[in-house]
Amino acid sequence: MSGASCILGVDIGRTGAVALLTAEGDLLDVADLPTLPDGPACRPSISAPLLAKIMRQWQPSSAYIEFVGPRPTDGSKAAFAFGAAKGTVESTLAVLGVGAAYLTPPQWKRIVGIPAGKGLKDLARAAAVRRWPRKADVFARAMDDGRAEAALIGLAGILRGRP
Repeated sequence: MSGASCILGVDIGRTGAVALLTAEGDLLDVADLPTLPDGPACRPSISAPLLAKIMRQWQPSSAYIEFVGPRPTDGSKAAFAFGAAKGTVESTLAVLGVGAAYLTPPQWKRIVGIPAGKGLKDLARAAAVRRWPRKADVFARAMDDGRAEAALIGLAGILRGRP
């Protein structure tokens, strides 16, 4: 399930996820970003040891990460939590020697044929189900939008070119 030609797609966010794809774009596995309620006020934060365990098991050769940041409407706590999540993902990949490249939401959505705009999470799920119908069950719930986006980010990276 892992090896030199496996690509990782990463959607960082509250319902973030990681997806493992072959270099040809076949979906091998998907996992929600592992979180623990150990942040300030018991807010969930990404667990670096649990994420590292997934990465060591999957052994991706490279990764594509959605390049996003806090919105102007986010409060300072939300912005800091988002930055911490991004840093955890980046540092975990770096420690494991996995090269990473970034794709902005408009970039990856254009590549996989999803229109730009807010509130279109279900379009990502629908696109993922169409692309990988045998894996449709991993995108079945409304809360699985992060899984769909992680898979599509990885696919967009593959279609665009290597990091």
